[in-house]
Amino acid sequence: MLDPRLDALAEVLTGFSTNLKKGERFLIDAYDVPPEIVIALIRSGRSKGAFPFVNLQSNTIVRELLRGAEEDQYRTLCDFELARMTAMDAYLALRGSHNATELSDVEPGRMQVAMKLLQPLLERRVNNTKWVVLRWPTAAMAQMAGMSTEAFEDFFFKVCTLDYSRMTSGMKALQALMESTDQVQIKGPGTDLTFSIKGIPAVSCGGQHNIPDGEVFSCPVRDSVEGHVQFNAPTIYQGTAFDSVRLAFSKGKVVEASANNTGRLNAILNSDEGARYIGEFALGFNPYIQEPMRDILFDEKIAGSFHFTPGQAYERADNGNRSQVHWDLVCIQRPEYGGGEVYFDHKLVRKDGLFVPKDIQALNPAYLVGTN
Repeated sequence: MLDPRLDALAEVLTGFSTNLKKGERFLIDAYDVPPEIVIALIRSGRSKGAFPFVNLQSNTIVRELLRGAEEDQYRTLCDFELARMTAMDAYLALRGSHNATELSDVEPGRMQVAMKLLQPLLERRVNNTKWVVLRWPTAAMAQMAGMSTEAFEDFFFKVCTLDYSRMTSGMKALQALMESTDQVQIKGPGTDLTFSIKGIPAVSCGGQHNIPDGEVFSCPVRDSVEGHVQFNAPTIYQGTAFDSVRLAFSKGKVVEASANNTGRLNAILNSDEGARYIGEFALGFNPYIQEPMRDILFDEKIAGSFHFTPGQAYERADNGNRSQVHWDLVCIQRPEYGGGEVYFDHKLVRKDGLFVPKDIQALNPAYLVGTN
């Protein structure tokens, strides 16, 4: 008998997130997860008349393949996977990891080869399927969060089965405000950023594509970013851990970058021309996610945070920037992290992590968890 929490989660993914219909084909892409959640997804999708397909993967095997990545190999892999993805109507990714830094010893050049050649697969999945990505809870994640395995699992299922419909009204209001905004200013400890989002769409994310979820994102006009930002959430990218990332901008471009691993940081930002420009700006507001745990699917949704993303822009909120990099870097602005303000066209929108305009206060934690 399956854990009933798995059935509830599977229903969120195949129902609210991807809205599977009779006759649709959906791919379950599972990395290091227990078979029980895959079975729950198969059964849930099949109950809606959809046809399940499964791809089981291992991060340790992916690491070994990447360590010897060659262009011909990954060009063939992309062709193979692209043929399968083209046949799919929906994509459900379950990403577990027994070691968050499993890919840390993959040579950067090999990683860049693989990411560049697999880019068409990513674009096909993002732009042509109903997709959702879920990070699966593991003991390694519990350790990163500073929690016991049992406590983290309870936290995980609470976050992932949140009533995301409560976000709808507040997200619509925030989306409309962002789409009518020209100038954005963000201030806080070590941060004084200005940029324009004029003419670029805003996108609400309330459980359709990521679980957990809770953000509205847009994108800066490519050459408009000026100033500097100090990120206070630790991060892992391409298998390497980073702390205290600081970026300085001139005419949209990162002109200075430092961190605990400044050399590796700059190597990533030098991957291609677009990696030093910003491809996403977002405000996060999941009420249950309060502390960073070096897992971006959680950390970018932290209540009272924003993230600013060197690299590739999304087609739905596009400034034209193209890159093999898409690195969400997070700054938390709640009082215990030093506070901060977000202004849209010189009007205060969020202070110390809480939204100020009345119609957007529905995205503050008191409302989303049902205590207000």
